[in-house]
Amino acid sequence: MLPVFEEEEVIQALIPRIVQAMRREGIPFEIVAVDDGSRDGSAEGLQKLRARFPKELRLVRHLVNRGNGASLRTGIRVAAGGIVVTMDADGQHSPEDIPKLLAPMPPYDLVIGARRNLFQGSWRRAAANRFFNLFSSWLSRTRIEDLTSGFRAMRRTVVLHFLPLFPTGFSAPTTTTLAFLKAGYNVTFVPIEGGKRAAGRSKIRLWEDGTRFVMLILRMIILYDPLRIFLPMGVGLSLLGVLAWIAGWIEAQRLVLPNSAIFLFSAAILVWLLGFMSDQITSTRIHYLGDEHVVGLEEPGE
Repeated sequence: MLPVFEEEEVIQALIPRIVQAMRREGIPFEIVAVDDGSRDGSAEGLQKLRARFPKELRLVRHLVNRGNGASLRTGIRVAAGGIVVTMDADGQHSPEDIPKLLAPMPPYDLVIGARRNLFQGSWRRAAANRFFNLFSSWLSRTRIEDLTSGFRAMRRTVVLHFLPLFPTGFSAPTTTTLAFLKAGYNVTFVPIEGGKRAAGRSKIRLWEDGTRFVMLILRMIILYDPLRIFLPMGVGLSLLGVLAWIAGWIEAQRLVLPNSAIFLFSAAILVWLLGFMSDQITSTRIHYLGDEHVVGLEEPGE
């Protein structure tokens, strides 16, 4: 599944590579290309490729640019297969790596292509990627090797359940990673080599989109595991309350409870209560769809 936005130069070489790679492996497939309101020659180029690969390529077009996440939603909805592979249309991902993502399915429900050279490039982009991986790993209680990789394979029946959570921008990979993990599905990472853009410039803005990534991570964790956020916040407020109490004691030279300490302790109690209420609501609204892909271990000799 390819979200395409003004990638006229790249798709002419990328789509034939995908077709060749899948034919060589003998894997049944279809390519769903979603043109997200491109203003260059991407639409005409896709039509030519459609005439060249009528059985393999399906085209969908947004009349206006709606964003990467919206394109992924559209492509996943119209896809016919049981497994959906998403990849960027800018040439950073190698079609020859698609079989690597498909090999662990089943038993895995989500397989993510983790870029070995993730931290190459500008130091700001590298630092941001490292922060997102560490921050999301701590919040999700799972080691996340590559949170933002758009190259991934997913069980379609599962990801359809999470489509309403998809943002319109560039945070769909983050959403699927955290949603699959926190809902209890099987997730693994497969090492791949991430290449450079074949043409054009990245459409991700570091500071603006980075802020959205942080907010999305927090939103997803609150949606599935709110105590992971509310409990540490309550502990922090309680510690500040203790420090305010000690400072008031030293200042007054007698055992007093200053207003600042009362405020902080009250805030900590309210945060904890809010966290417990959120956890109760979460436990009643999350429905695990079931997983028939369970690995059974047999004893030797059986």
